[in-house]
Amino acid sequence: MANLESLIIRLKITRALRSSRSEDAFRAVPRANFVPQELRDQAYEDYPLPIGFGATISQPTTVAFMLEKLDVRLGQKVLDIGSGSGWTTGLLSHLVGTKGRVTGLEIVSELVTLGRKNMEHLYSDILENIRIEMAPMPEIQLAKKGVVGLPEEAPFDRILVSAAARKIPPELIEQLKPDGILIIPIGAEHAMQKIVRIRKTQGDTLTTEEYPGFVFVPLQ
Repeated sequence: MANLESLIIRLKITRALRSSRSEDAFRAVPRANFVPQELRDQAYEDYPLPIGFGATISQPTTVAFMLEKLDVRLGQKVLDIGSGSGWTTGLLSHLVGTKGRVTGLEIVSELVTLGRKNMEHLYSDILENIRIEMAPMPEIQLAKKGVVGLPEEAPFDRILVSAAARKIPPELIEQLKPDGILIIPIGAEHAMQKIVRIRKTQGDTLTTEEYPGFVFVPLQ
């Protein structure tokens, strides 16, 4: 049975996990805290796990890859779309530090409740560890149907999407600050998809990088 340290070693060997900051986040925000109790013996295996309501917590390799490409900086404002059980939201909160802010967005109301509960437990544990510095506890909101992202709280320095869209939503580009980065899976449901990294430069010019070979649930 894998444990947290063996998972981190594996992610470093495969170069999915490259930076010390991401490594610290993986240690400070344990995946086991965000999977169902009956699956916790599998929490540090490198594959997705069901969290209920047709959703999964993503494979650690995929999460590490996306976080590295997102390049989160201290003090930034980040939107986490498809927050699920809250693991990525917690990781992002560690990466932005005490002066940053993270908001989770989830379309399934039961997962909003689960994510909030997990976040409360995470922050309760962190209060006992003065070495871990996190952003103020993130708010996980219920996404509004027909609304992409969180326009009323835009702009964001970084936007992470953990579900696949068929094409890049222009609304999310609009919600990025200059020099902001969007990470989003693109592709058809039940097909091989690609992770797309979009950087919005000064003057609203976009630079795009694509990384094929992933599978996500569809963005709703």
